[in-house]
Amino acid sequence: MDFLIMEQLIEKILIYSLAIILCFTIVMIYLRKKRRESGIVEEKIKKAKEDGLHEPISLHPVVDENSCIQTGACITACPEHDILGIRNGKATIINASQCIGHGACFHACPTEAISLRIGTEKRGVDLPHVNQNFETNVPGIFIAGELGGMGLIKNAVEQGRQAVENIVKSLKKVPGADYDIIIIGAGPAGISGCLTAKKNGLNYLLLEQDTLGGTVFTFPRKKIVMTSPMNLPLFGKIKLFETSKTELLDLWNTVLKKNNISVKENSKVESIVSEEGMFKVGTLKGELFTSSTVLLAIGRRGTPRKLNIPGEMKEKVAYRLLEPEDIKGKHIMVAGGGDSAVESALMLADQNHVILSYRNEVFNRIKPLNSMALNKAIAEGKIEVRLSTNLLSIEDDIVLLSSGKEGENITLKNDLVYIFAGGELPTQFLEKAGIKITKKFGETVLKH
Repeated sequence: MDFLIMEQLIEKILIYSLAIILCFTIVMIYLRKKRRESGIVEEKIKKAKEDGLHEPISLHPVVDENSCIQTGACITACPEHDILGIRNGKATIINASQCIGHGACFHACPTEAISLRIGTEKRGVDLPHVNQNFETNVPGIFIAGELGGMGLIKNAVEQGRQAVENIVKSLKKVPGADYDIIIIGAGPAGISGCLTAKKNGLNYLLLEQDTLGGTVFTFPRKKIVMTSPMNLPLFGKIKLFETSKTELLDLWNTVLKKNNISVKENSKVESIVSEEGMFKVGTLKGELFTSSTVLLAIGRRGTPRKLNIPGEMKEKVAYRLLEPEDIKGKHIMVAGGGDSAVESALMLADQNHVILSYRNEVFNRIKPLNSMALNKAIAEGKIEVRLSTNLLSIEDDIVLLSSGKEGENITLKNDLVYIFAGGELPTQFLEKAGIKITKKFGETVLKH
């Protein structure tokens, strides 16, 4: 009997020992796998720093390591590539400069360990002052979209909706005012705000300085402008992952037509004045409208940033590219290092001789897909890239470049010049309306 008991005991010990060894082996394999993955992420971060891609440019995620439990949900949710990774058991940012502010990681994190910030300790971003309800320091004036730092279409649409929903909650209708709300800018944020205003029964007016689409209208016809689905008020879920400018503008037109909404185009707003308890909105055409509230949904790039160099006012110089397919057989200089510059150079390269000039040593502000396409075009000899260069002057048939590497000026044959140096914040217009502008250094704009 004792022998049987001893045999059973030995058998149990062996089973438990094997189970422990198996568990230990699995844990060791798991830990080794995690260490290997962490090492890969470490190498990616090292390369990102070498390539100048680790420093964030604008809106970007920040991880609270004390709350992170490395589910990887943020990495899976991110539509871009290698923005986030797991290092030493915690989520971390890799190619921060290529983050374009989707916010998908923010929403996906199950422990609310991610916040979205604008600017960094070193690089500040000028933004108008707005509170959590999108209201500026001037009561009754709200801001949504690109002007407030949210340039991505999906985010701009969501901000336009939220801003007007907040207006609805606090609206005090002013007797004698023409409208409950005047929305300035018919881009994604303005259209969404207008649809929300109609949904809530507000008396509204939608003004646009150019035509429907705002900044989107200035993009080249074939430019891909959408990378994630969105919810549009009075329309529902729009499942778009890649669509052209033309397709998106057709969608806006369909949505507005379906809801009997019209846009007052070519009405550039010149002034917003608070008088007699209401806002008086004046346009360059001499029109004057009054409203209880105002939503500014204008872009930051309405006024292109100039280089202030000789010859910049010549007719051959442009700041946007609308019909690249119509330009053939030209010597073209594209100046800039962002997505707009790279995408324009790529679209022009098939039928023209294109030189892309950028003042820095690397392209650290472009999306991964644009980087891959640019490298491919360079390898195939379709685009000539001049890094560490600046345009010095523009003549009728040549341009003059300064070269930090070669240490001398370069003269190049040229027919057309496209400058993509970003846009200037409409500071004077905002300050004239009483809105304060502040420089944000790593300030949180979205947190749970």
